[in-house]
Amino acid sequence: MFSKKSIRKSFLIQLIFSSAILIFIFSSVLYFYIEKSIYDEKKEELIHYAKNIANFKSVFSFEEAVSENFLSLNVEVIYLKKTMGDMDVYEITKDKKTYLTLIYPFKLKETSYLKITKDVTLTKKLLNKILHYIFIINIAGFLLVIIYAVMLSKMLVNPIKTLSQKLSNMNEHLIKPIDLNTLPQEFEPLGETINHLIARIQNFVKYQKELFIGTAHELKTPLAVIKLKNQVTLIKKRTPEEYIDALKTTNKTIDEMNIIVSNILNIGRQEGAQLDKPIEVDVIGILKQKADDFKLLAENEGKKLIMDFKPDGYMATLQVSLLNQIIQNFLQNALKFTPKDKSVLLRSQEGSYGLRIEVIDEGCGIDESVDLFAPFKRQGNKSGVGLGLFLAKSAADALGAKISIKNRTDGVDGTVASLELNSKLSCILPRN
Repeated sequence: MFSKKSIRKSFLIQLIFSSAILIFIFSSVLYFYIEKSIYDEKKEELIHYAKNIANFKSVFSFEEAVSENFLSLNVEVIYLKKTMGDMDVYEITKDKKTYLTLIYPFKLKETSYLKITKDVTLTKKLLNKILHYIFIINIAGFLLVIIYAVMLSKMLVNPIKTLSQKLSNMNEHLIKPIDLNTLPQEFEPLGETINHLIARIQNFVKYQKELFIGTAHELKTPLAVIKLKNQVTLIKKRTPEEYIDALKTTNKTIDEMNIIVSNILNIGRQEGAQLDKPIEVDVIGILKQKADDFKLLAENEGKKLIMDFKPDGYMATLQVSLLNQIIQNFLQNALKFTPKDKSVLLRSQEGSYGLRIEVIDEGCGIDESVDLFAPFKRQGNKSGVGLGLFLAKSAADALGAKISIKNRTDGVDGTVASLELNSKLSCILPRN
């Protein structure tokens, strides 16, 4: 039922052990309190008798009924060689009976004392019964604690077992997010983390398949072109100029293949960057730096880059290289598809999820029915391999951020590429 490293076993042992100690301490304190209260009452009773006798009064007042315990009371006067000073109370057992004895000063000049002995056997038996009942209650309470501990540990471990079973039964074809509504509130952050991991796995499996197929297709086409060109060239003898043209075509195709291979290598480098240690940085500061870098590039192309950053500062713990890659891709695509004399807007603002970063261009727009984050997906007639947004999507997943690209809805042609950073790992810097 339990392994050596079982959390439930450790919890049960600690709960049962601590409960047993608590029950023992509480029962002991209760019993000693009852015993002391009863014996104090008996002692006060004997002292009352002794005072009445020493003052030559009746043992009982006329208003009091004669107690049955008076029959078990034995009073005598004893003489001691030395003055004892104060009274003394002690308990003795004789012939299976228990007696409580009080030595009380009577006539100190004659060193005489009252010795009052009372049979407290019934009281002792009552205390033994109380101790016996407390012992039985302790055993019953301890058994209830064991049952409660077992049920409580099962209840606490059950959500973890449920998560473990769901994860152990998953594969890349049947993997599904965990329903957070079925989890206790304390396990919701764990469920959110697992769902985020599941989403990343699903995207990884989906896009990796497309990446492998796309890579094979992209490399197969230029290889077929090279082979066909060479076959045509070898059919008959040609002039040196024709051979040179054929070699130039071959070299151009090889350069295109090298670009594809370089982009595929960038995927491997990015996966390595995802393992970098996150650091705390000011995201607004990074955006301003990127904007300064691309502002000159935009002016050289006859375009304008507009900046609008809110708030003034926004601290976040993340991998800077991944954030740079996403923003750089957004700006490159925006400038690529924005015509001359048009503008690109880079802005940031707070949203319900966290910091929202947007790059808004005035280009031709996109076909929203196409998954542009899939590998080798191209938009328009511009040059490119089609891996930029795929890399941006992978980087956003690693940052725990949301990424999207949509057409503008303000009546102007163009797209809005957005990135939303999770506010749980971020905080706003105060204004200066």
